[in-house]
Amino acid sequence: MNRILLLIATILITGCTMKKEQVDLLVKDATIYTVDEKFSTVEAFVVKDGHIFDTGTKNEMEEKYSASSTLSLEDHYIYPGWIDPHCHFLGYGLSLNQVELRGSSSVEEIIELCQKFVEENNPDWITGRGWDQNDWEIKEFPNKKILDEAFPEIPVLLRRIDGHAAWANTIALEMAGITAKTLIDGGEVKLNDGAPSGILIDNAIGLVGEIIPKPKIEELEKGLLEAEKNCFAVGLTSVTDAGLNTNEVRLIDSLHQSGLLKMRMNAMLSPSENNFKTYVENGIFQNDYLTIGTIKLFADGALGSRGARMIEPYSDDPENKGIFVTSLEDMEAYSKRALENNFQVAVHCIGDDANRQVLKIFGELLEGKNDRRWRIEHAQVIHPDDFKLFAKYSIIPSIQSTHATSDMYWAIDRLGATRIEGAYSYKTLLSQNGWLPNGSDFPVEQINPLYGFYAAVFRKDLKGYPANGFRPEECLTREEALRSMTIWAAKSTFEEDLKGSIESGKLADFIVTKEDIMTATEENLAQINVAYTYSGGVKVYEQQ
Repeated sequence: MNRILLLIATILITGCTMKKEQVDLLVKDATIYTVDEKFSTVEAFVVKDGHIFDTGTKNEMEEKYSASSTLSLEDHYIYPGWIDPHCHFLGYGLSLNQVELRGSSSVEEIIELCQKFVEENNPDWITGRGWDQNDWEIKEFPNKKILDEAFPEIPVLLRRIDGHAAWANTIALEMAGITAKTLIDGGEVKLNDGAPSGILIDNAIGLVGEIIPKPKIEELEKGLLEAEKNCFAVGLTSVTDAGLNTNEVRLIDSLHQSGLLKMRMNAMLSPSENNFKTYVENGIFQNDYLTIGTIKLFADGALGSRGARMIEPYSDDPENKGIFVTSLEDMEAYSKRALENNFQVAVHCIGDDANRQVLKIFGELLEGKNDRRWRIEHAQVIHPDDFKLFAKYSIIPSIQSTHATSDMYWAIDRLGATRIEGAYSYKTLLSQNGWLPNGSDFPVEQINPLYGFYAAVFRKDLKGYPANGFRPEECLTREEALRSMTIWAAKSTFEEDLKGSIESGKLADFIVTKEDIMTATEENLAQINVAYTYSGGVKVYEQQ
């Protein structure tokens, strides 16, 4: 009897004095969407050394761990940090100090915005982005004449919202040496009455762009940090910047190492020889903040500027099939070189011919099922015969659901009733491999990932148009939409072991909202704000 009593006492004393494991942060009381394989929810998790250490019930976490700090979030909802798998993060940051033309309703309004910019900044150049002739009463490209009248002595270059067309004045064209005889592969100088009209398409934009003074280091740093601030505020903790040069990647890496920049980034490289020599030939690089393992190419232009390459001519421009921005020979050569170095390839493809030709190039190089995760960015218009090639060669369609709801007003004019059935087909594309990433392409679209979530689920604009959705058969479920901006977005850059879900061992990147995006009404969904954003277990944004 004494032995039994002694044993019981020992057990009780040991249980009472068992030392809890020390962690940095306990998060509890919220509804937590882990976005793990089972799409399970938990009550609590703990963070240690910037990583998720354990998940479970509130009682389990409190019994097992002693936390240096506690975050109690009753009646809140937590998700893995949102990831934008295709954007132009640096470009967006720089655009914050240019003329913002998004939503402009006429050329006259643009002139007013530019005049205000000149008054406030006294610039050597007027640069801006965001105009869209499809939003105007007269849905035609503008002419340089109105720019010349307003700004006869200051060069002007204003990019269309998609970045694949630009509007310049005479002084800018003359400085670049552009005349009616100027020809350039993968681009076009639009003419009017035999003279340059001021509209430049795709590669022709670079003729002016390359003579604009390059931003100084301080301007680049400022742009990156301003972009980060705005992205944290909408719940983005990771982004893929789709096309950077060597110096830009080095700057980003240095800012990460100094601790100034906390946004996790996948840096897609433009196909310059410098990038190949500096990065590609030295192999894939990855740490908690930066991944370098992808070459980004452009097959064609954009649908809005009729530069997307089509198999048959545009329905509203019967002499035009669009253009290949990069030759098929060069795309194949770049892709072969990437393959030899185990790099991923991501190619911008909008038109059905661009998609077809790149799918063919990829298929010849990849030779069947694989795990190289080569990507087609946008995958916007697909011929019905070509959808199956995504599955056949394990090619990943990288979509931007807000493109569908931005283009739906006029896309049928460009494509016609038959081709529109193969456009913005996100559910069909998802079925090919069982997963896909969904981003925004900002600053082409707005940075808020909830707008993409809403567009994917409801296929409507933010005003609820059209009532039944645009091609509603291609809607994603809420679970699919959330996966596409978290774990599938991470998987698209080979980072699924680092982030994308709230699971043990992964980076403690998470966001908090006061309303549940998984159950919110259609009317309220896109209005939900992020209350807190955490990166590596550290709060980087709090709603004021």
